[in-house]
Amino acid sequence: MKPIHTLMLATALVAGAGAGVAAMKNPMVGGAAMYPTKNIVQNAVNSKDHTTLVAAVKAAGLVDTLSGPGPFTVFAPTNAAFAKLPAGTVDTLLKPENKGQLTSVLTYHVVPGRITAADIAAKAKANGGTASYATVQGGMLKFKKMGAGWAVMDDKGDTGMITIANVMQSNGVIHVIDTVMLP
Repeated sequence: MKPIHTLMLATALVAGAGAGVAAMKNPMVGGAAMYPTKNIVQNAVNSKDHTTLVAAVKAAGLVDTLSGPGPFTVFAPTNAAFAKLPAGTVDTLLKPENKGQLTSVLTYHVVPGRITAADIAAKAKANGGTASYATVQGGMLKFKKMGAGWAVMDDKGDTGMITIANVMQSNGVIHVIDTVMLP
């Protein structure tokens, strides 16, 4: 079974939904409209594609933090992203005795500030094609243009894609991703 690192991606999932470059008015994520007047948690709980992430955020005790003023940028893995993890990983991370590991995985998906797809693109352009951001957990997430979209890479070199970008929240922005990132 993979280390608990896999749940850190869940934190990013709650904060971020993303694929595409332009922000949409009340974009749909997981079958629900995402409202810019609601905070990250208020929107995430309505996405049927993020039930695992929401459960992880609750288990880690991060609801109040991600409901706070922020701003936060969350790279939010979908349920399908969590399903790619080795069998039993999510259940293990959700156990109370693994709260520290779960928190680490989740906060690895959160970057301080409101970072849009345009910000990522501008930073990548200024830095030879790659944008790097420090996460709340302390690790780094890197972004690079790949095809028509943006790839996200964790410290171990695992790569996923932003599938829905710029889901604006009252306390930040969510970019939906298709892979759980591990510190």
